[in-house]
Order: sequence, then C-alpha cells, then structure tokens
Amino acid sequence: MSAEFAMAGPAERSDSRSRLVIHTEPNPDRIPELMVLSERDRADLRILARIFPFRVSQYVIDELIDWSAAPDDPMYRLVFPCRESIGHDAFERVARAISTGAPASELRELLRSVRSELNPHPADQLSLNRPIFEGEQISGLQHKYPETVLFFPSDGQSCHSYCTFCFRWAQFVREDDWRMAMNDRERLTRYLAFHSEVSDLLITGGDAFTLKARRLRFFLEPIVELPSLEHVTNIRFGTKALSFWPHRFVDDGDSEELLQMIAWLVARGKHVSIMAHFNHWMELETPVVALAIARLQKAGAVVRTQGPILRAINDDAATWARLWKRQTELGLVPYYMFVARNTGAVKHFAVALDRAWHIFAEAARQVSGIARTVRGPSMSDSAGKIEILGVDKVAGQKVFVMRMLQARDPKLAYQPFFAVHDDRATWIDTLKPAFAEAFPFDEARQGKPESACEISTR
Repeated sequence: MSAEFAMAGPAERSDSRSRLVIHTEPNPDRIPELMVLSERDRADLRILARIFPFRVSQYVIDELIDWSAAPDDPMYRLVFPCRESIGHDAFERVARAISTGAPASELRELLRSVRSELNPHPADQLSLNRPIFEGEQISGLQHKYPETVLFFPSDGQSCHSYCTFCFRWAQFVREDDWRMAMNDRERLTRYLAFHSEVSDLLITGGDAFTLKARRLRFFLEPIVELPSLEHVTNIRFGTKALSFWPHRFVDDGDSEELLQMIAWLVARGKHVSIMAHFNHWMELETPVVALAIARLQKAGAVVRTQGPILRAINDDAATWARLWKRQTELGLVPYYMFVARNTGAVKHFAVALDRAWHIFAEAARQVSGIARTVRGPSMSDSAGKIEILGVDKVAGQKVFVMRMLQARDPKLAYQPFFAVHDDRATWIDTLKPAFAEAFPFDEARQGKPESACEISTR
C-alpha cells in the first residue's frame, strides 16, 4: 500500500485490495500461500477447520502474515489453527470420522462432543450473566456488572477473521443453544430504561463492525432520542476490524455512513469508545490502519486497546512494549492485557500467570507513563476481572498479590487479596487462597439470583 494512500481520501482508492474477500476454509486452491506448508500441516488444517470456526480475510493474508516464516509467524498462528490446538485423541477421532466418510449426522454429533470438552462458555456466561427480564431470560444480553450491559445483535455474530484462541468461538459454530444473539430493539430499550444504573452499552459479538452502519444506528437511535435512556452515556463497540479489516473505516461500502453515525453519537453527548483488539505490533504497521484510526478519531471516538498474552504469539516483553509504544504514537489508549480465557485452544496458548506478570511488568518498564494506562494481566473470571498486581513474599510465604478490577459484587472491586504462588498455574481456578479460608469473591461465584441479574418489572 502506497504512502500516498495513507494521506488520501476514500474516493481516491481503487485498489482491488480494498474489497473485502473472506475465506471460510483453508483451501490451497483459494489461498495459494498455504503451499509453503508441508502436506501434513495442510491436511491438519482441513481437519482443524471442521472443529474450530475458520475465517480469514484476504487483507490478513496479504498484509499481515510473513509467509516466509509460516507456520511460526505470529500472525499466521493468530488465524490458522495448529495440531497442538486440541488434544491428540480428539483430533484423531475427528480425522478418522472424516477419512472413513462418516455420515453427516454422526460427524455433527462427534464435533459437538469434541467442542463440548473445550469449555465453550467460560466464566459461567450463559448461566450467570444473561438477565431475566419480563419473566424470561434474554439470550442476547449480558449484565454482569451493574454499570455495563453487553448487547449481541444477531447479525453481528461474526468477524472479518477468526482468532485461533478466541474465547467467543462458540458464537461461530453451528450450535444454536450455545449462541448469544438477539435483534429485539424494543426489548433492549425497555431493559435499559428499567436499569438506571447502566451507563455503558457495549455492542459486541462477534464484531460490532460487521454490522452495516444503518443497522447499528437502528439499535442506537432510541438511546440517543429517548429521555428515559439519558443515563446510558457511553457507547462501546467491541471490534478486531482495525486489525483484520481497517478498510471498514476508510473505503468500505458504507465507511462514510459509519463515521457519520459515530460523529452523530458524539454530537448528541455520548462518549464513543472503540474497544479495539490487538495482539501484536505487526497489526499496526500498515498505512491503512493508521488512516482508519485517524478517521475514527476525527469522528470523535476514543480508541482503547486490549488483548490477551498468548504463547508463541506475543509472550515476550519486547513485543508488548513495542505494541504499546506504537499504540500511543497513534493516539490509542492501552487498556488491558488479558490472560487467555480457559476455553477452546487455551492449553496451547496459555501462559503461566507468574510468567505473564513478569512479562507485563518488564514491558511496562520500557514505556512512558502515557502507555501505563494499561492494566493486567487480568483474568475475566465468573466473579469479575481479577488483576495480578505482583509476586511477593508475605509473612514468609510466596504469593500472588491480586485485586478485582471489576466484580459481580461491586463491593469487592479494588479489594486486594493473596493467592498461594504456583509456577504452573494459568488460571484462578488452579490457585488456593493465602492467609484465608476462601477468596473474597467465592460467594459471588455461586450464582445467586441477584448475581445473575434476576429481576422483574413488578
């Protein structure tokens, strides 16, 4: 992409690479770059793409992956699954069913069984976070923290590419009872009007920006127009589009309409926050992503960044320091380093908590104060977001020092606590409390009705 385009407007762009091209299977006939892989790796990909959801944009293939380094290139690992993503037995069961021509119904049952073993909905998000309202549970909302509601519009439950570690992978497989989605604007409006404690609406999925601008505006108009929703002051959009399809904000079919919608929200007094997902500094190196960011900022949006620490993709301090430095150069706000959630291919991508904290601290020491807005490493547990503050010795015992950044029970937020240190632990579930019988959030994990937002409109 030329330097001239980085300063040009969308009308000057005619390169065919500005057209969105999506691949939904790792077919070397359609993705010739895959021919650099061994025959076994290509065969493995075909099987893995039946187990995990697979989707990749041509933009990622052309602009982000260093094919001379594949399959070890971090951006390749980000979108193309590998054999280590799943246990040997599960892989062999699926491979055998495919090679022997198992009936479609039998293969579907097998795939559901294998996927069920991968904890498709971590942190009790189906059982605890979906609110009960007007006598029934709403499948397309989550209300875990009092001030924030997550909305899953049905036609936004996809992404321009799928990450191999994605904690929302169950949204993308054909298992309807696993999927969170709704299109009922009136119900969303009534729910938000009833909950005056809600200040933030997060449109998520999937990717909020797989929706057309007109569709997004349809859902948001009541929040802007109705006096009963004045308490909803912050509109967040969860997205990976800046990484996987930055043309969405530059010269996609309705880019101008999308930016106008954001400007309209800002002009009507709403704070618009783009919750952008980045995993590696390479995602921020193309001219088009810099232009996309500038156009979002000009429309009045604030772009905050987040992403998990992942083995063999970004598990070193230099990568994170360079990522945060580049983000601040572009005017982005580093927000979270997450711990990879305990779902899907986490056994392959998981980084020990001790190592994750040391990487975080070492990276933070290499950046200026304006990049130290980032928090983490943070685990999104069923009780809330748990941050590792450090590793220390207290009363002669080596411990993790932790706190809750967000909590299902708001009284627990920012309350420090200790966990017995464990070099191998990768999630809070494998840790034991130190100097106490239980963690302070254990009761909130039990799924009491009030924690599940079980309310009525009596």
